[in-house]
Amino acid sequence: MEFHDCSVSIMIRNAKVRRQIGNFVSNRTKSSIASLTTLVNPSKCLKIAPQATKITYFSAIANPFKNQKLDRDVYLTTKMISSHVDNFRLDDALELFDETPVKDTVMWNLMIKGCVNCGNLEMGLKVFDEMPERNVVSWTTMINALFKRGRIEEAKELFCEMPVRDTAAWNAMVHGFFTNGRIQEAIRLFEQMPDRNVISWTTMISGLDQHGKSDEALSIFGKMVRIGLKPTSSTLCSAMSSCANVANLRLGNQVHGQVIKLGYVHDTYITASMITFYANCKEIEQCKKVFNQKLHRNVVVWTSLLTGYGANNKHAVALRVFGDMIRFGITPNQSSFTSVLNSACEMASVDWGNGIHCAAVKLGLETDVYVGNSLVVLYTKCGNIRDGVLSFKEIRNKNTVSWNSVIVGCGQHGCGEWALAFFSQMAKAGVAPDEITFIGLLNSCSHSGMLEKGRRLFESLGKYSSVEIKVEHYACMVDMLCRSGKLNEAEDLVKNMRMEPNVSIMLALLSGCREQLNVQVAERAAKIIFNIDPHCSAAYVLVSSIYAFCGRWSDAERIRTNMRRIGTIKQAGRSWEVTPDG
Repeated sequence: MEFHDCSVSIMIRNAKVRRQIGNFVSNRTKSSIASLTTLVNPSKCLKIAPQATKITYFSAIANPFKNQKLDRDVYLTTKMISSHVDNFRLDDALELFDETPVKDTVMWNLMIKGCVNCGNLEMGLKVFDEMPERNVVSWTTMINALFKRGRIEEAKELFCEMPVRDTAAWNAMVHGFFTNGRIQEAIRLFEQMPDRNVISWTTMISGLDQHGKSDEALSIFGKMVRIGLKPTSSTLCSAMSSCANVANLRLGNQVHGQVIKLGYVHDTYITASMITFYANCKEIEQCKKVFNQKLHRNVVVWTSLLTGYGANNKHAVALRVFGDMIRFGITPNQSSFTSVLNSACEMASVDWGNGIHCAAVKLGLETDVYVGNSLVVLYTKCGNIRDGVLSFKEIRNKNTVSWNSVIVGCGQHGCGEWALAFFSQMAKAGVAPDEITFIGLLNSCSHSGMLEKGRRLFESLGKYSSVEIKVEHYACMVDMLCRSGKLNEAEDLVKNMRMEPNVSIMLALLSGCREQLNVQVAERAAKIIFNIDPHCSAAYVLVSSIYAFCGRWSDAERIRTNMRRIGTIKQAGRSWEVTPDG
């Protein structure tokens, strides 16, 4: 058995005991263990037991208590059970619980919660059923556990069986419905509540906001303020998040005023929410003012500012903020890396990307799925498909986005065979494809000249229940047929589509007409485009080019004259260069 002097010194307070513990550490005998339990306050030992770095250290304290039958003391036994479950030693906790002849309600509730926290819900239900006298804590603990496992009907039954329901029980039900996506039931239950406290209102505001009903959440917040209920920091944080999601500057300013009035201006999470709010409202200067109110050491606030700059296309500033984070000793998290990698990607800055990648490796985050996905997108968009594939292979738990990123990246670089190989691996891994997966695959086949393989993929779309056939899939197939010289087949595919064609699919057909110099199909495609969007500059330019290539100069001039007459301007091409100062 190994013991650490630093752990022992945490428990021991006086010099006399410390000397005797020195003998205990050197001799390591059973008699020393017995003397330890008599010298040290048992409740203090149990209080620090969960913090011990080795289970053997905890056993040295718990075993003598058990031998001396101290489990008959309800208070000490409760402390020991708590220490066991905190260390995920559920079997030991249950054994001690079963051996205890006298149990109070606190111990019963602790055992139920311990079973749930250790992942054994069935045992928690068994202990709950055996409990002689249950209080509100017992019921709400089980209701929360059932909701967490998605067993909604059982949670509803327990709630109906409750002899006494306090506000906490009602709040647990409302929160449980929201976490399981049962929004209407949560709203209905909230309206039926006999008494509501600030937690009830905050639960409603947060739940509605998280499910895309931010306007309704703000309406609830307004009602709460009107009845004179004082919001907490959590309430204001949820309200500010709702204002950010709907970009309502007027209401957000009012919530900001409440934050100042109630003294929450330096609260970390409210500060982060306000930065996000002003960024969504394109008030980037206000973001800086909120951030500069104090020196922040929390990564959440820095990440909010970093993300805000990126969302407002100020990617160079976002990269500088990330550099400041590192210099100030703020350790970035997954969200920080995802945001800054997106900014590096938008600027096509491989140098910044490599530096950020090194920082992620240093922190051990290169295998994180979100960071890894961003690295794949960065490298593939910047023309480095090999590093993109290597970053993909480093990801520990790949999700659908991971596979889509590498498949789309392969398609962009004309590596169709690689894309199909990754799709095969994706199927073997049991990951269900989605719409983006097949858009990437069809584009890969189109750019690699693999018409027949692309046909088979397109025909197999209906076999996947997780994939909804969209107009983008047809656009990819039309592009593939046009690149292969199958212009008439591409036009037939458009005519027989399940949905109405949009501008993008007709532009794909029109681009194919330019390659084949087919004026008849081009005129029919252009007519459909102009009916949808009379100001589509790309269509005017393509049709004019086709006429010019075919020597029909008068028709080409007619198209350009019509373009000028309606005020349509050709979009200018763009290029950029990364300067040394970022």
